[in-house]
Amino acid sequence: MTSLLDGLNERQREAVLATEGPVLVLAGAGTGKTRVITYRVAHLVEQGVPPGAILAVTFTNKAAGVMKERIQDLLRAAGRDSSDVWVSTFHSFCARLLRREAHHLGLPRDFAIYDDDDQTAAVKRALLELGLSTEDYPPRSLRAQISHAKNHGISPDEMESQAKQMRDRGREDAANVFRAYGEILRKAAALDFDDLLLRAVELLRDHPDVRSAWSARFQYLMVDEFQDTNRAQEELVRLLAGAHKNVCVVGDEDQSIYGWRGARAGNLKRFTEDFPGAKIIRLEENYRSTQTILDAAAAVVKNNSDRLGKNLQATLGSGSLLRFFEAPDSIAEAEFVCGELSSLVRGDPNARVAVLYRTGAQSRSFEEVLRRLGIRYRVVGGFSFYERAEVRNALAYVRLLFHPEDNVRLLRVLNVPPRGIGATTVAALEARAKEAGKSLWDTIRAGEISTGKKIAGALNGFHELIETLQEECRELPPAQIIERVLDKSGYLDWIEQQDNLEHTSRAENLRELSNAMAEATEQGQTLEDLLDHAALVSDADEYEEDVPVSLMTLHSAKGLEFDAVFLAGLEEGLLPHGRSLDTPAEVEEERRLFYVGMTRAKQSLALSRAIYRRSYGEDRLRASLPSRFLAEIPSDLIEAAAGSQSEPGETRRYESDPEFSEDYAYRRRKTPYGRSAPAARASKDPLVGKRVRHSKFGIGTIIGVEGDGEDRRLTVSFQDHGPKKLLERYANLQLA
Repeated sequence: MTSLLDGLNERQREAVLATEGPVLVLAGAGTGKTRVITYRVAHLVEQGVPPGAILAVTFTNKAAGVMKERIQDLLRAAGRDSSDVWVSTFHSFCARLLRREAHHLGLPRDFAIYDDDDQTAAVKRALLELGLSTEDYPPRSLRAQISHAKNHGISPDEMESQAKQMRDRGREDAANVFRAYGEILRKAAALDFDDLLLRAVELLRDHPDVRSAWSARFQYLMVDEFQDTNRAQEELVRLLAGAHKNVCVVGDEDQSIYGWRGARAGNLKRFTEDFPGAKIIRLEENYRSTQTILDAAAAVVKNNSDRLGKNLQATLGSGSLLRFFEAPDSIAEAEFVCGELSSLVRGDPNARVAVLYRTGAQSRSFEEVLRRLGIRYRVVGGFSFYERAEVRNALAYVRLLFHPEDNVRLLRVLNVPPRGIGATTVAALEARAKEAGKSLWDTIRAGEISTGKKIAGALNGFHELIETLQEECRELPPAQIIERVLDKSGYLDWIEQQDNLEHTSRAENLRELSNAMAEATEQGQTLEDLLDHAALVSDADEYEEDVPVSLMTLHSAKGLEFDAVFLAGLEEGLLPHGRSLDTPAEVEEERRLFYVGMTRAKQSLALSRAIYRRSYGEDRLRASLPSRFLAEIPSDLIEAAAGSQSEPGETRRYESDPEFSEDYAYRRRKTPYGRSAPAARASKDPLVGKRVRHSKFGIGTIIGVEGDGEDRRLTVSFQDHGPKKLLERYANLQLA
């Protein structure tokens, strides 16, 4: 074991050997925090501590599995058995605890654990019992409200009292559903995920004998990713620590990015208050990133308040400067990023590259270019854009407008959003269609199935909806068709009413679909081209494990590392996200999210943004502001990439230029990767896209040409002054 400890650096070894009393290991990104926990467990066993007296807790089953495997490998090498060490997630530990002590809480030992689907079904049953509609009260939204209340210690009675004070009938009904939901679980002898934590805390808090027994059993307690703990998990750790207080928590305050699911920022600092005299050990030797990347990330995150702080030192040397690219629009941003990563992966087939962004909807533009370049990729933490259920549903509606006889598409959206058309009705509809030899659409239109009045009304409503959309969308361009479908069907409105993060993301994806259609139309594609393209994008054979390029949200990237990282969409409203600008605490979490993205990079980090980005429901592009976080990166650590419209630290305000938007919609786009517009657009002026220099405004790019001869005017987007219209004969422009 001594030889194994010799493989640790000084601070890691200190953390492993500090076994007695409370210890806070403040572990920066890439400093080996999981290594500390595994070696610490192995060291304790080597020193004679019974394996069953050690508890190591983390957040995911995968992380727990990796930790257990590493502990086993270390102890096997030392000839020791580690099978009795408790390595678990919080929820798994609580389930084991409650199974053994259930009688103290009036629970049977074989209580059920309700997963997400079970919980949703229980909410639906509660709504049914109360005579409330699932359309008025979406079950998943109610489930999120119940979870939030549980995690904040709010009972159904307290929720109802608050609702009455606010005269909020909807919240009052939610409180009644909360109460009925709890009764359904009680009668079923079931607990949901929140209950596992809350009832375990209740058990240890309210039953001193049980608490004493379990805290005595676990002489040593270790918690990984402590910055992600919520209120109940923090209390659980305090209760288990008992009198001995041999508790070691490992975490990074700068990677606390889960406030939306209950994690409480500042919990590492609270640990030192809960356990006075706790030893603080900082792991600051970074084995992942270059010093330049670390310094840039540190300069950003230091703007957050109330940090314990650390100073990361790279073992890989200084490395190259960060690069910044400001594109005129989101298409150009995707083309820059994908062009750069294409050179990387073709130059080094073993290189692993990631494109990171704030919301899942942003993957679409990068997927389009990567497919065109023939580069294999995978979307981590989600489906490919066109594979997502909400995108498929919207496209199914569009297909039905032109092919209502398509039974597959019709069944996909017949009850989307919910119309009360259930499985029994669908079965009767299919049987009648088969008997009559008709399509489902013709059967619905003929009203040939025997149903109740409510169901008949729902089927007639669906029929009228499709026919109305067929008439209204006959002459509309694709982007407006999708917007009309989302509006008339009520699908987008229904998704937006589901008050949780998952459905917020789905709504963003639907808006991005409209943007995709608008951009493709500008390239001369027809609606059929778009629908065919979407179907081909869904091919499953592209999703292999061993692929060079990964696309993912910043939340999905936590815990991963890549040779090169492209962090895209650095604009106000995207990062920081528009939903996170209400309070300084929310902005600080967005800053931590940016920090997490930066510290995923090992050798190369590039940042990008678009000056103009399309907004849902608008014909024109909208100008954006650079993310405030860009200005926090020291200028000596970052440089503008070739072709960038500006330097990274600039925060000037762009004004939307209608004439730029009009020109953008029709101009010929020709890229280094062989893409060009259809022949009908080929007559566009060859000056468009040229880089020029002006004596007053500096470097810019020609983005529009009007007129000819002495009256010819050029629209130039300058790096430091934005778009300007210039009369060519007086501008004295020179090629740059």
